[in-house]
Amino acid sequence: MAALNPTIEAVTERIRARSAKRRQRYLDLIDAYDATKPARTRLAEANQAHTSAGCAAIDKIQLLGGRWPSIGIVTAYNDMLSAHQPYERFPEIIRQAARDVNAVAQVAGGVPAMCDGVTQGFEGMELSLFSRDTIALGTAIALSHATFDAALLLGICDKIVPGLLIGALRFPWLPVILVPGGPMPSGLPNKEKAARRQLFAEGKIGREELLQAEAESYHSPGTCTFYGTANSNQMMMELMGLHLPGAAFVNPNTPLRDALTIAATHRAAQITGLGNDYRPIGRVVDERAIVNAMVGLMATGGSTNHFIHLPAIALAAGIEITWDDFAEISHVTPLMARIYPNGSADVNHFHAAGGMGFLTRELIEAGLAHDDIATVSGKSLRAYAQEPILVGETLSWRDAPATSADESVLRGARVPFAADGGLRLLAGGLGRACVKVSAVAQDKRVVEAPALVFDSQAEVQAAFKRGELDRDCVVVVRGQGPRANGMPELHKLMPLLGALQDRGFKVALATDGRMSGASGKVLAAIHITPEAAEGGPLAKVRNGDLLRVDGENGVLDVISPADWRERAPAQLDLAANARGMGRELFGLFRANACSAERGGSAFPDYDPI
Repeated sequence: MAALNPTIEAVTERIRARSAKRRQRYLDLIDAYDATKPARTRLAEANQAHTSAGCAAIDKIQLLGGRWPSIGIVTAYNDMLSAHQPYERFPEIIRQAARDVNAVAQVAGGVPAMCDGVTQGFEGMELSLFSRDTIALGTAIALSHATFDAALLLGICDKIVPGLLIGALRFPWLPVILVPGGPMPSGLPNKEKAARRQLFAEGKIGREELLQAEAESYHSPGTCTFYGTANSNQMMMELMGLHLPGAAFVNPNTPLRDALTIAATHRAAQITGLGNDYRPIGRVVDERAIVNAMVGLMATGGSTNHFIHLPAIALAAGIEITWDDFAEISHVTPLMARIYPNGSADVNHFHAAGGMGFLTRELIEAGLAHDDIATVSGKSLRAYAQEPILVGETLSWRDAPATSADESVLRGARVPFAADGGLRLLAGGLGRACVKVSAVAQDKRVVEAPALVFDSQAEVQAAFKRGELDRDCVVVVRGQGPRANGMPELHKLMPLLGALQDRGFKVALATDGRMSGASGKVLAAIHITPEAAEGGPLAKVRNGDLLRVDGENGVLDVISPADWRERAPAQLDLAANARGMGRELFGLFRANACSAERGGSAFPDYDPI
């Protein structure tokens, strides 16, 4: 195995030093907790009686009198989301699997799971980012009963996994395993779906044809198959050691998927403090695990949303990371996967080509990933260079393929698609921003053009229909940050901007909003901080200002006029974002949200120093 890459090592050490005091305050919570006694025995008799009143008889006997470990299930099940519909079956599978190894499992609580694919472009999307914080709060409430010795988290999609993880990390003494449900089988190719969306945006096809294409793409239970935030979540959980090896991309409702769920339950029972292999989540998620997640994000061209989610996750574990850490890691991490929107393949193709096992081995052997993390499997990250199989009805693991089965989808670290990662940091007069260049053609990664300024996604759509965007331009959409309107994704802009680019115009986007894991072929400077609603430089931009968005050299600036900084910031009218569709309930979140670089969270610093 190669020595750890010097940059990866240096970034890890810098994070460790930066976080030392905060991290120690966090670890003190573990040291103060005695995990060698069943958690429920700390409760008074009446409290304990409540924990078992609704149980099956065998579980009640053990909860009241035995030493069987108690496993709490926190589930994001609902049957409106395809990704979470398979979780309907999981609690009973888990309960029986727990009994098989002398443990008890109970659903501790449910958390909301909203779908950005449903709310994109509508008012509900303004609750999306803060749904992560709501999920974290729901997870904390579920676990606050203080009766569990371990937890299983059932969630997959965009804000759900980060929210579950943030909540669970505030119970650092609990062993925790993430249990995925898997992607739906492949449907209409993602590239064809995107083409039809663009045709609809241009008025060349009607709603009936568009709806048919969408239904052919999103067609069955399971996670959407493009490489957005949901599937980036699954990749990161493996590289952080929070899954069982190879669990990420096994299709739902299959014997192998059920076997992995059973095995996760067995493993949760084994790693409580009541046994001899105690693995609390607070020690599994350390600086090395967070760096592994960042490396994986770069190596696969993953979701830009994790420039927001990972800082929030890390801070919940007493670890502070910055976008500079992402940028340095990106510089030395090769792009090894081409999954839509960075290519035409989907996650099923990636999995078939070698998947997470192949990727993990390549990262370890290239010295890009920390192998010595404390995974929930009980082994080092090297165990995640394997893939699960069923031998008869027995779950086993075998080494991942030595070579990729399809080098148009997945490549080794020595023959990558690009020498560096697909996610980069921009900085300059307009602030700091993220950009995903892995899906952007080389000749379209630098745009210098006049600004066209808008205060909403709907304004851009209307201007496109009027033909006012048919020119070289940098489309500026401001007032979209966490404090303005909850930082919705502006995914409806991609087909419009893609159409302009295809017409031969030089076009880019600059916004303090989000573009999601589906950020595509158009150069997009997103998450600009400080945001316009806080008086950030973006609020001083006017129509016609010459802007430079440079994805190659990391520049985001106003070229002219020279006196643009002397302007008073525009006063944004945010009244329309404050009420309706439940938005009035989230005023507290908007008012207290931190910057995008800190995670866009409404929570205060967990362990102030």
